[in-house]
Amino acid sequence: MTPAPLIETARLRLRDWSEGDRDLFHEINADRKVMEYFPFRRTRAESDALFDRLRTTILEDGLGFHAVALKNNDEAIGFCGLAKAGVEPVLPAGTVEIGWRLATRFWGHGYITEAAGALLDHGFATLQLPEIVSFAVAANRRSVAVMERIGLRRDTARDFDHPRVPDDRPDLKRHVLYAIGRDEWKKRQSRRS
Repeated sequence: MTPAPLIETARLRLRDWSEGDRDLFHEINADRKVMEYFPFRRTRAESDALFDRLRTTILEDGLGFHAVALKNNDEAIGFCGLAKAGVEPVLPAGTVEIGWRLATRFWGHGYITEAAGALLDHGFATLQLPEIVSFAVAANRRSVAVMERIGLRRDTARDFDHPRVPDDRPDLKRHVLYAIGRDEWKKRQSRRS
């Protein structure tokens, strides 16, 4: 049975995870290129444990990481979501971030830009969030490019050293932060109309 979509775009469905997505989820979390800017890759057991947590988490506040699937065949290709950033005290408690990962064979088609743009709209229009941020290792040009394409702006005053990155990985410690507030998003929406 195909899970009902939470959000649909022209080419994609953002939906709940299904058991059939488990292998793709592990592929992403173990891939050297996908995880290039993370301090570790996940084993199959670690990936399965995280997959199970994501599937069973009740998202009363509308936040969470959803499977991104192709609309034409419902094949999962990655994930995208809005979640509490969880990097206190660097960012205040309750700060919401947008994040994503995509299997490498689907890179270069604009899928994450499409999914993240739809989630940004959902976060402001439906969830009424005051601000959405995103952050990445400074050298991660692919993720930074997505942030810029969906309309987030760099806030150099909020760049930070990630508290969960081990000190023996200084190349991954520094993160750049991009953000957009609901008022700025509304202005952009009115210009599109």
